[in-house]
Amino acid sequence: MKATARRVYPRRLQFYAATVTISLLHPFPLALDRLAAAQTLVQLESQPDPTLQLEQKREEAREELSTLADTITLSVEKAEAIEQNIAELEKTTENLRQALIDSASRRKELEQEINDAEKKLATLRLREEEIRLSLRGRRDVLAEVLAALQRMGRNPPPALLVTPEDALASVRSAILLGAVVPEMRHQANRLVADLEALRALQREAVAQKEQVSSTIASRVEEEKRMEVLVVENQKLSQENVVQLDAERRRAEELAAQANNLDELIQSLEEEIASVREATERARLEEERLRQLSEWERERAKARAENALPEKNRIAPAYAFASLKQTLELPVAGDVLRSYGDADGLGHTAVGVTVATSPGAIVTAPADGVVVFAGAFRSYGQMIILNAGDGYHLVLAGMEQVRVRQGSFVLSGEPVAVMGEKKVASAAALTLETDRPTLYIEFRKDGAPVDSNPWWAAKEIGRARNDS
Repeated sequence: MKATARRVYPRRLQFYAATVTISLLHPFPLALDRLAAAQTLVQLESQPDPTLQLEQKREEAREELSTLADTITLSVEKAEAIEQNIAELEKTTENLRQALIDSASRRKELEQEINDAEKKLATLRLREEEIRLSLRGRRDVLAEVLAALQRMGRNPPPALLVTPEDALASVRSAILLGAVVPEMRHQANRLVADLEALRALQREAVAQKEQVSSTIASRVEEEKRMEVLVVENQKLSQENVVQLDAERRRAEELAAQANNLDELIQSLEEEIASVREATERARLEEERLRQLSEWERERAKARAENALPEKNRIAPAYAFASLKQTLELPVAGDVLRSYGDADGLGHTAVGVTVATSPGAIVTAPADGVVVFAGAFRSYGQMIILNAGDGYHLVLAGMEQVRVRQGSFVLSGEPVAVMGEKKVASAAALTLETDRPTLYIEFRKDGAPVDSNPWWAAKEIGRARNDS
């Protein structure tokens, strides 16, 4: 009887001890999960708005690319090759204007590529930072698991059934391993995946920087080409410098007296001789084209599209109302505000605001007579184009204006250059960005109209999606 009791008692004791051990160790994985969840919650509560984070990373990428651009210079050999290439060009107004339009188009494409690369680098940096935060946030969880394994390493579990006294220790060790190892494996897999993702992001960022470096070098070349072309184009200008200076001063006087854009446009088109004459010539040409037969109009359109001499035209090739869904944005960048959006001052915007890169080239969105080129009230440096049919196109926020009043510009022709930072204008006042911003407004018979129907879908769509 006693012998039987001695045999049963140790088994009951072992079973009881094992039950207690299970009840103590079973909550361990659950505690780890709760700890990880709590840390994640704290991180989410302390993290700033993702949009603000992305903008911060983009600003860092922008500064990095700006520093990179400062290190890239044009070699003497390359500059001489560009000058030689232009020297071989037949010096006619048509050829030079076409060369300027082509150069401006290439430069805008390069600036858009740099802008896209800037955003991609910002996204990569943000993702990299998220992974690093995740790794730091799980540091305590990983430490708990590693500490448990270290303790087991210092006190390895006994072999099962070696001696009756080791049975309880074996059960306890098996329970501990069963609780810890799956969690450890899960954490290890996450760690490996995050580290691999981190390395991949770093490799992609390096490749992106190499690519953008090449793009910046190409833009530097294009800037030099455009600079030489502008000088050559100015040499062909035969206008009287004294007369142009007098008209510019008179335009400044009218701008100071005008209370709004309507008054300014009307006074300029009535009192500035070059503007009045150019506008009248364009109007007469439009009337002549309207009186042509359908067949003659098609021929005129074909000449405007294909024949180089028509680059010297004095009136828009097409009626402005017929150009819907065909115009390109005059500058590479991101649309921050469109017609009808809130302007931050309790009203709705009557124009489009585009954030650009520093020094970006601005081109004419359509053919037109330059009615005004200079500073006007809170608009900053501004250009007004008469596009015909009662339409006027307003561009504002530039730093340098490169056209004069009374001249006729073609669609895609460079007309201005953006500055290094946002101009403190009325249109940009409430925008939360330090980037240069171009304001674009379309007007019909003196009243603002929605410009969105005129932009090519790929242009306005791309800018909106990326912003």
